[in-house]
Amino acid sequence: MEISVDNNKPSNLQVKGEKMVTRKFGVEISHNNRRPLGAINQNGGAQVYPCAVNKRGLSQTNGNNENNVPNQVHRPITRKLAAQIANKKQCFPQDILKQKQSTESFKVWEDVEYQPEPMSLETTEPQKDHMQEVEMEDIFEESVVDIDISDTKNPLAVVEYVEDLYSHYRKTESYGMVSANYMLTQQSDINERMRSILIDWLIEVQHKFDLQHETLFLTVNLIDRFLAKQNMVRKKLQLVGLVAMLLACKYEEVSVPVIDDLIFISDKAYSRSEILEMEKLMLNTLEFNMSVPTPYVFLKRYLKAAQSESKLELISSFLMELCLVEYEMIKFAPSLLAAASVYTAQCSLYGLKQWSKTCEWHTNYSEDQLLECSRMIVGFHQKAATGKLTGVYRKYNTSKFGYAAKCEPANFIVQETQ
Repeated sequence: MEISVDNNKPSNLQVKGEKMVTRKFGVEISHNNRRPLGAINQNGGAQVYPCAVNKRGLSQTNGNNENNVPNQVHRPITRKLAAQIANKKQCFPQDILKQKQSTESFKVWEDVEYQPEPMSLETTEPQKDHMQEVEMEDIFEESVVDIDISDTKNPLAVVEYVEDLYSHYRKTESYGMVSANYMLTQQSDINERMRSILIDWLIEVQHKFDLQHETLFLTVNLIDRFLAKQNMVRKKLQLVGLVAMLLACKYEEVSVPVIDDLIFISDKAYSRSEILEMEKLMLNTLEFNMSVPTPYVFLKRYLKAAQSESKLELISSFLMELCLVEYEMIKFAPSLLAAASVYTAQCSLYGLKQWSKTCEWHTNYSEDQLLECSRMIVGFHQKAATGKLTGVYRKYNTSKFGYAAKCEPANFIVQETQ
């Protein structure tokens, strides 16, 4: 393609003492208009750079013209200088060091377009690629997240000693646990089924009275600890549940239900004096020890470690309340029960196993340690809407709890063992 140039503009070449010559880029200059390079050098028409050399052949310079008068522009190339040039070939292209025999016309260097080497022709060292892959793996390696950094200015988060608090909870949680077979050793008139009916009913009471979740979990803990030490007849079992909830409300709630409310919800099965007598008996049996870590205490911390959203929190609470009704789940420590509920909720919500390094760090439980408890939770989830004990399902099947009960169970956790 020929690019035209305005004839009024000067050319790239200008010779001293002659008229200015204009031409088009890419068009060869005729032999009549060309001047020898030597004449240009003698007239000072070309500027000499330190990296440039005389375009005469090396043999001619070092051989026949050793005795010639040095050129005013170029110094003669001696043997010593030739050796230096040979050692510094990287400064000069090979086509410059050789004498050009062609008499063809030359073109301006700016006319030649630079064509970069295609990307496909570029080569890289295999060792560098391997090192780069290793570095990328290190970058994307999962690390433990500081879950308390966003609460440094929140005094209620007690960031300074929150780890010490939960370390203390882990050490003392065993004191709030009971024997897994206390129904057989301590009770003769009540059984596991009666306990499940009582707790299922108390979950509905907690929902109707709009009580805190802490109150519900502490109520169940008080019932189990009391029944593990005190033999009770079945007609007094509902009274034990009412008094346990009354004590938990006094410990956790701001507004406590009055005794008349408890008499009303029990359909006047018990009198005021009976409730007060049972309250004294329960406090003395438990030695007034009300401060025990329940699964709900650990659940809040583990949900924070999981960086959970609202839906995950509701599903985790739903699954853990299903465990309250089941007598066989009292064998698990509260911290393990909370961690397994979060793990199972993640599997149900995301459809795959998910247990991050951050969760493992803050719970001190690996995924393998949670699988047994998690499989049992999935079994409770599968039958939550069936049978007579559906209080938890109906509670979490409302708009207040985001219809968390409708979440599909993580069946693949159970299917792996079959």
